[in-house]
Amino acid sequence: MSKGTVAFPIADGVEDLEYHVTRMRLEEEGYKCVSAGLKKESITGKNGLIIEVEVLISDLKADDLIGLVLAGGWATDKLRRYDNVNELIKNVNSQNKIIGIICHGGSMAISAGIVAGKKSTGSLGIKDDLVNAGATWVDAPAFADGNLVWGRVVADIPDFCREMVKALNK
Repeated sequence: MSKGTVAFPIADGVEDLEYHVTRMRLEEEGYKCVSAGLKKESITGKNGLIIEVEVLISDLKADDLIGLVLAGGWATDKLRRYDNVNELIKNVNSQNKIIGIICHGGSMAISAGIVAGKKSTGSLGIKDDLVNAGATWVDAPAFADGNLVWGRVVADIPDFCREMVKALNK
């Protein structure tokens, strides 16, 4: 029996390892994970792995989820441009549900307007963006600040997964 559903908004260029490793770890823990896309078609990750989109982002409701994972890669710059993506992130956040944010995933959190006043980390490529959006930068592998779970980069996936499991299991 599933402990609840965690959605992964994805598009072409998502960081394969941040998606696959985190998903496998959460599934191992008993969570149902779904890949959510803008269209119901397969996408190609940053490193060439194919991922099937299982649900449309537009069909997701915050009430039906226990959390989100915002994986990094180039997909984040595409996804953050869509109102339905930003609304989903805002709605999940407003319900104080867990949102995992790793590497460039923070750019989606910025566009959704949920980082101000929070500690954050991620790729150095978005450090200034996070700070300019009102977050406080912390150079650490992974940590939680309230309902937001942050991971820095691919090398920190084990730490990120530990923090995600800890937050979801509370």
